[in-house]
Amino acid sequence: MPRSPLIRKAVLANGLTVLTERMPAVRSVALGVWIGVGSRDEEASQAGISHFLEHMLFKGTERRSAEAIAQEIEAVGGKLDAFTSREQTCYYAKVLAEHLPLAVDLLTDLLLRPRLDPEDVEKERGVILQEIRMVEDTPDDEVHDLFTQAIWGDHPLGRPVLGRPETLGGLTRDALRAYLAASYRPSRTILAAAGHLDHDRLVRLLEAHLEGWNGLAPAAASPLTPVARPATLAKEREVSQVHLCLGVEGLPYAHRDRYALSLVNTVLGGGMSSRLFQEVREKRGLVYSIYSYLASFRDAGLLVVYAGCGEEALEEVIGCIREECARLAGQPIGAEEFRRAKEQLKGSLLLGLEGTTSRMTRLAKMQMYFGRTFSVDTIIRGIEEVTPERFQRVAQACFAGERYTLTTIGPLARVQGAPVGAAAAAARARPAGGRGA
Repeated sequence: MPRSPLIRKAVLANGLTVLTERMPAVRSVALGVWIGVGSRDEEASQAGISHFLEHMLFKGTERRSAEAIAQEIEAVGGKLDAFTSREQTCYYAKVLAEHLPLAVDLLTDLLLRPRLDPEDVEKERGVILQEIRMVEDTPDDEVHDLFTQAIWGDHPLGRPVLGRPETLGGLTRDALRAYLAASYRPSRTILAAAGHLDHDRLVRLLEAHLEGWNGLAPAAASPLTPVARPATLAKEREVSQVHLCLGVEGLPYAHRDRYALSLVNTVLGGGMSSRLFQEVREKRGLVYSIYSYLASFRDAGLLVVYAGCGEEALEEVIGCIREECARLAGQPIGAEEFRRAKEQLKGSLLLGLEGTTSRMTRLAKMQMYFGRTFSVDTIIRGIEEVTPERFQRVAQACFAGERYTLTTIGPLARVQGAPVGAAAAAARARPAGGRGA
């Protein structure tokens, strides 16, 4: 199917890919610089360096102080921010359309001329340590990092994106500068933009601001595909609830069964009408919060259920989750429930794409994971083409064979006897400090 005429692509002479989507009805533009490097690309001794570098680019450039960066973007009512994930680092801005040249100037200045002052490095090290401690003080956040650690072990995808205190301590200014030089190359960078813009004008702006930025990224070693391992990992914490993640191996981002798996997730725990919410919260009253989600990467994925419950209800909650997973795998889904799940998934997709930032993100991720862009209609058609038989086959592949991994954070965290599965190997983790092994 032809790509939308509102979406255009260009590759600059230095190898940078530019993707734009024109949205004539809006007055703003979202602009993102996506670097194809994240925490999974780090050496174990430098865990957290991608996130550290992301912080440092906002501490000032050769032309602007950190304060000047903040003042310039906020003076026009804009937003400038960044995030690091396991496979990407993104720097993005959102401004009114007339301020697009300023957004380009700020983002390229951060990218090409960061100061990386040694004194700022030490200050920001302390800030990131506080960020790590903040996560540790939020068990409903930390339990997800604990889950990836448990299911993927020592693989880089299993490490926390923020790094750990012991590795952050060894990251020097020279290490940050070397990582920047090796990783931030135009050949592994996508600039995506969506909103009230002109593609050709943006390309000309970028060519002017990126003059002299050249160089291919070094050839990356073929990454080892992570192997999911059934495990049980408990972290003892004096909090009022047990926070748990129970999950299984999912699918890579671009897998042909991705739409079927998204429907499985929607039926299982994708909202207030989902089976888990209705059974565990509404009928049994065992939890306040319960949901499921997908996490997908180049070569791997997860399907995870989160719940928070009292310690006395832990085994019952785990049992309920496993029962609903088994029912999805073992019993054909009814026609009405299947129809509702498709409508829910399509609706959430379309509503999520009403903003410029979400459109910009979609452009970048399609290019990164598929090497091309395709229309929303193509995605809708993919959802519609999933049959009940394919839905059940994907559910069976996920939940068969007792391959569950369980992580908990909470008081006593007694999960040794919890019904996780015969293949799960219990492993207790009570670290005195830091984020755990």
